[in-house]
Amino acid sequence: MAYVRLLVALGLLSLLLFVVSLLVGPAGVSPRLSLSALIFGDAGPLTLVMREIRLPRAILGAVIGAALGLGGAAMQGYLRNPMAEPGILGVSGTAALGAVLAIQTGLTATFALALPFAALAGAGVAVTLLLFLAGRRGGALTLILAGIAISALAGALTSLVLNLSPNPFAANEIIFWMMGSLADRSFLHVALALPFFALGACLILPLGRGLDSLTLGEDAAEALGVRIVRLRVLLVAGVAAMIGGATAVAGAIGFVGLVVPHLLRRTVGAQPGRLLFASALGGACMVLAADIAVRLILPDRDLKLGVMTAIVGTPFFLHLIYRTRGRG
Repeated sequence: MAYVRLLVALGLLSLLLFVVSLLVGPAGVSPRLSLSALIFGDAGPLTLVMREIRLPRAILGAVIGAALGLGGAAMQGYLRNPMAEPGILGVSGTAALGAVLAIQTGLTATFALALPFAALAGAGVAVTLLLFLAGRRGGALTLILAGIAISALAGALTSLVLNLSPNPFAANEIIFWMMGSLADRSFLHVALALPFFALGACLILPLGRGLDSLTLGEDAAEALGVRIVRLRVLLVAGVAAMIGGATAVAGAIGFVGLVVPHLLRRTVGAQPGRLLFASALGGACMVLAADIAVRLILPDRDLKLGVMTAIVGTPFFLHLIYRTRGRG
């Protein structure tokens, strides 16, 4: 019953934050007029702002937050490590590398969606390399080491591109994109990210029972009928699809996949399967709240969403390290 109440509370909170996200902006229009323009509006400028700027931004905030939260809970459940996060697979780094190459080569100037498509291509490369390096029988440690290697390589290549960039404007654009943002997004970006989130969620959510069994260890889980290799492939593919899609349209947004599952774990208990859906809702709440904050704190400056989540997440991460050290 407590679990149902948690889901209802998170669902209502995410809905409230979604509505607030629609109402926050530099225009200074009353909530009544804003909602009226969204639902009943004509072709006026306020209707255009609500339907073409604020609505896709709010949808992306909810979708990307849910993807990061769900991906983090899935990785922590599979690796049985509360300090795991989706970026450990290297998908975020390779997606960022693909986007950086698209900016540096000028593809973004010739094709509007070149950047997200290049980022998705980078994420696809990461999944291929990860499954190849980990192999069919590789365990959790092999998966972690492969992800770390891919992340390190992607980070090095991204730094190399920035270092050799002859165009300071392109380098500046790369740096700002890598900070993560939902500003200036449209329904094209929603249409691009939503299928990848849906695919990832469909792959991961049915794995809840398998993740619960894994808390007893891989041998015990196999004895209970869990096919570990199948679970790992589906989980990696699902996390990669969601994180690749999120990075493609919003850049790098960190700490959500680490913070949200850990905060909710005490309420849900030692059942990773029950944590999945709760973390998706919690992730949506965190990203929506952070996106509202960046518009309220510095409305005249383009404060990046990834900066805000890092500011919130870093103290929590340090606290987590302190608690882990205390147990040791």
